[in-house]
Amino acid sequence: MSVKIRFTSAAATKLVLAKVGHPQRDEPLQTSKQVFVVDEADRSTLTGIFLKPFRNLAGYRFNHHSSLDQHEMNSCAKAIFESPDGLLEKGCDIAKRLYSKSNHPNIKSGDLCISLVEDVEVNGEPTQAICILKSESVVPFLSISTKDGDLELHTEQGINPEKIDKGCLILNHHPHKGFHVLTFDRSGSDSRFWVRDFLGVVSVTDSPFLTNKYADMAVAFVKEEEKAKKQAAEETADDGTPPWETATAARDALAYFEEKEQFSLQEFEEQVLRTPEAVEKFKEHRAKVEEEQGQRFEDSFEISKKDVSKAKKRISTVVKLDTGIEIHVKPGAVDQPEDVLERGFDTSKGMKFIKVYFNRDVT
Repeated sequence: MSVKIRFTSAAATKLVLAKVGHPQRDEPLQTSKQVFVVDEADRSTLTGIFLKPFRNLAGYRFNHHSSLDQHEMNSCAKAIFESPDGLLEKGCDIAKRLYSKSNHPNIKSGDLCISLVEDVEVNGEPTQAICILKSESVVPFLSISTKDGDLELHTEQGINPEKIDKGCLILNHHPHKGFHVLTFDRSGSDSRFWVRDFLGVVSVTDSPFLTNKYADMAVAFVKEEEKAKKQAAEETADDGTPPWETATAARDALAYFEEKEQFSLQEFEEQVLRTPEAVEKFKEHRAKVEEEQGQRFEDSFEISKKDVSKAKKRISTVVKLDTGIEIHVKPGAVDQPEDVLERGFDTSKGMKFIKVYFNRDVT
């Protein structure tokens, strides 16, 4: 079951701050000596800045191969929720953990903020949360002040709220399953460090997650198969499968998800993959994705129709030609691209061609 989260009544009340350097560059770790209590007048603005990046994110949970009791981040969160007075001690422990994991040369130093957030609404119930934000860059900003009856302009360096690099929101929900965790990493390249090394989380395998993963796997599998066919065709000087036919095949693979309410891997193999060779190749593809995710996917689940629609919109066709021309077929723009795109070979020029049919120019 999906978790419904609302931030309407939420309030960031207390903060622990840190400057996290890079151990390999002999940059120090500096942590708060006391908890910073947010003034009532500043809570609304600060809370909005803290929680804005966490809207519409997929859920994660803390995971340990042996026991959650041995998971450092899970233990810190549990201790804070059980006794908020321990925010300073456990917040500093979280900063120390981040510092100890920041050994890779690509990881940047930055400012860390760990906040206790009250009254986040989870499935209609007020819930405590811990917000962790890391900013790896500062930007210049201007301020105008009054002095001796005149105005002065000042330049300062600060954090841009719109460009916070990494974040995590730990909700006091499902504590026995590793809490419900939302996280983001705008850098992309270091997401493994943030998600696995520092946080130690895995995705919550709910209906939207599994629908997305299996739909993406089905589409990726179809495209890999069509790519292999194209390479084989090129070796025999054949034209191969037109790119838009690959997109059509991908949409056909998603038809299963549109027609069914419940996903069954066995049924999917029988009705979509059909041949033993395709089933075996899909198993190999699935195993590779599971290894990358660090967890196994269930064989049966309720299909999330909203996420099937999202998956269909991600299917696009780009035909790149050696003459420098690209043809883009937008997802859903044409039900049957072969009705408006035609491939052929011009013997007089000795070149292949694509003919495009249309009713009117909309540019």
